[in-house]
Amino acid sequence: MNISLKGKKALIGGSSRGIGKAIAQQLAESGASVTVMARNEEKLKVLISKLSVSEGQKHNYLLIDFNDFSAYQQTISKFFVSNSIDILVNNTQGPKAGGVLDVEVSDYQEAFDVLFKGIVFTTQLALQQMIKNKWGRIINVASISVKEPLSYLALSNSIRAAMVTWAKTLATDVAQHQITVNSILTGYFDTERIKDLNTTKARQLGISIDEVRSNMEQQVPMKRIGNPKEYGFLVAFLASEQASYITGTQIPIDGGLLKSL
Repeated sequence: MNISLKGKKALIGGSSRGIGKAIAQQLAESGASVTVMARNEEKLKVLISKLSVSEGQKHNYLLIDFNDFSAYQQTISKFFVSNSIDILVNNTQGPKAGGVLDVEVSDYQEAFDVLFKGIVFTTQLALQQMIKNKWGRIINVASISVKEPLSYLALSNSIRAAMVTWAKTLATDVAQHQITVNSILTGYFDTERIKDLNTTKARQLGISIDEVRSNMEQQVPMKRIGNPKEYGFLVAFLASEQASYITGTQIPIDGGLLKSL
């Protein structure tokens, strides 16, 4: 099966590193023109200079900060005045780690603005042209923690669960326009985010970072941490014509880590 996204335009959040970067690379490899978003301009410039242009694609970047909703709102609104997209990948940096007793009410508001409010706002803008085109792909980067909450990620557990249920509702509303909406439940992947979380966990438990990683690998039935490239493959499929009858789903990519159905 050949996955071709030739002629499609994609907007990808949080794409200067980790999973977002791998998604951008794979969508470009599949022929899409990609606009990447993050707050590190230097990394974004390097990334788009290395993305595939084998199908005559034109790549671009938006310099944004998901933590500043007002500024983000202005930047993304300006983008959609003169641009439309076919594929939206909703991906942001995760909120800070901590259990329920470690975070404040204000922390939930900040996490809501980053993980929910900004995503809803962007999706509403993207949908305007998708509905006119009778074609679109909305893919949300979520977490396995929406099914099996992780004790040290109270903010992510809570707000990502809201995003996934919102996406399920949206999928029903836009299906008649041949627009699909799917959420990916992310397991453990070899990214900077995992390294940051492992550093925090190691400090809390009084053990080495290597030991934290080894324990994490042992939890996964496949006994390894995922490669971000593998994540990109799934997103490319969900963005393709071949996935046109898949919508309203929550798809785990976790090496079998989830124990629930």
